[in-house]
Amino acid sequence: MKKYIVIGNPIAHSLSPLLHNYWIAKNKIKAVYDKILINKDEIEKIISKVRSKKLHGVNVTVPFKNEVVSFMDILTKEAEETKSVNTIYLKDQKIIGHNTDIAGFELAIRSYGYDVKKKNIFIFGAGGVVPSIIIALKRMGALKIFLYNRTLTKSENIKKIFNTVEIIDKENIPDDVDMLINASSLGINKTDKIDLNYDKIGKNKFYYDVIYNPTETSFLMEAKKAGNKVENGKKMFIYQAHQAFAIWHNIFPKIDEKVESLLNK
Repeated sequence: MKKYIVIGNPIAHSLSPLLHNYWIAKNKIKAVYDKILINKDEIEKIISKVRSKKLHGVNVTVPFKNEVVSFMDILTKEAEETKSVNTIYLKDQKIIGHNTDIAGFELAIRSYGYDVKKKNIFIFGAGGVVPSIIIALKRMGALKIFLYNRTLTKSENIKKIFNTVEIIDKENIPDDVDMLINASSLGINKTDKIDLNYDKIGKNKFYYDVIYNPTETSFLMEAKKAGNKVENGKKMFIYQAHQAFAIWHNIFPKIDEKVESLLNK
């Protein structure tokens, strides 16, 4: 029986086991997928279990997507470009770090029929998923990307990788911004609030939250009240998981209504 896990902190909100175990059962694979709460000092132990084949694959979520990079033997092009890893596996006795978030985000946005080309984008947060989002936005032809994070040094680290990104204060979001993305972990707890002036930002914008559980964060609720289109991170989550599943099992699992309904928590 092969074993796969997702690591993070917090991890209780993760629906990865629900999705992966559904696909595992549908494809009659002898495997199990679980979620593990870890601290930073436990990463090395997790990687050693992959090397010894006690674990056959690891997904990585907040806040360890950057932290695991130094433990990899080889980074794929996507992981190297973003300095972010969300999928780990062993190949030819080497620990491979890959990033499926770029494809996950792009496929999700395209599935909504939203055209990013020549649009101005504001990103709230500077965590491990942000480089993936920026790369996907650039590939899709975004005009300008603005970034705000509560800790300025994290924003500055992002700008070192992507020098065309403009760091701004959340009080100074330009009037002509078209899309606003919450790429922070604010919203995982239902009491979390993102302090934005939604009315001042204006109507008919596209608000996107990478968080998928809960299905509607305060960020999306307030945006909807102010007259905007909103979407959560469910489809990005499904698409990035789909890519990881294909790498581990050499099978592209089916994405259907049942899959989406599984995640309506």
